[in-house]
Amino acid sequence: MPQSQHSDSDAIPRLAARLKAAGDPLRLEILRLLSQDSYSVLELCRIFDLRQPALSHHLKVLAQAGLVNNRREGNNLFYRRAGDSETLQQLFSGLDRLPLSAERAEAVEAVAQERAEASRRFFADYGNRFREQQELIAGYEVYGPQVAQLLKPGATALEVGPGEGEFLAELAGRYQRVTALDLSPTMLERAQQFAAGRRLDNIEFICGDTREASARPRSADSVVVNMVLHHTPEPAQIFRDLQAALKSGGQLLVAELQDHRQDWAREACGDLWLGFAPEQLQGWAEDAGLKSGRSVYSALRNGFQIQIREFIKP
Repeated sequence: MPQSQHSDSDAIPRLAARLKAAGDPLRLEILRLLSQDSYSVLELCRIFDLRQPALSHHLKVLAQAGLVNNRREGNNLFYRRAGDSETLQQLFSGLDRLPLSAERAEAVEAVAQERAEASRRFFADYGNRFREQQELIAGYEVYGPQVAQLLKPGATALEVGPGEGEFLAELAGRYQRVTALDLSPTMLERAQQFAAGRRLDNIEFICGDTREASARPRSADSVVVNMVLHHTPEPAQIFRDLQAALKSGGQLLVAELQDHRQDWAREACGDLWLGFAPEQLQGWAEDAGLKSGRSVYSALRNGFQIQIREFIKP
């Protein structure tokens, strides 16, 4: 039998198995939730008010049908919906238009707030050791100059999570107006001190999350996010917020770790995510209405890999 015919004959049974696995109201709710973010088993137990054995059974059924993927981070398994085929995307298109119930949305927000608070506590406690912690993974000199080479000309730029402020010097010299946005007052103060020392007087400093950026729609020609997403609880939401802040034709530059298994980075560096697969960033960007641009990948001597991704707003 030709290979194409064999593949076609397998497609219907696979689809039937997926439809059977998804044919449960609770599993559909789980799939709807996992469309935008990854959650640990314990987080999902809280959101759906289920005991772990019951939830694990549902996740096992969905995983065996190829509807969800999981990754291990330390002692925890994090689940995300699979979407690697056109068939699955079509299957989920109607589901994704359904809103979460008020009860589920409230539980999801509570989990997001806990994740954000954990990140804030880390930077409040360890802000003065920021450079030391970052050097354990990747210093600014590893990715900063490469990101700068990808900057497009424009009048306005935004940096999310400027750290100690080094990249602000690149932006202040290229753009008329620059905004530095950081959720941590400790880190924002360090960036301000850096800018004052360099006499960079065209930078506005804002303490807040990316909702502050989305509240200024179509205001930035370039947005830069250097080594920030793995500290944030909801990367998908950040992509949506920053897409709103970009002008048409504007660029979003993201420097990030590729996915890894070095769990010590959670405690030592405040990481909520152990990096990201390139297709994960691309998926979030496309879901937010952005198109892929240039990409740069590099390996580091300590075993980490850096990806620098450009996304364009049509």
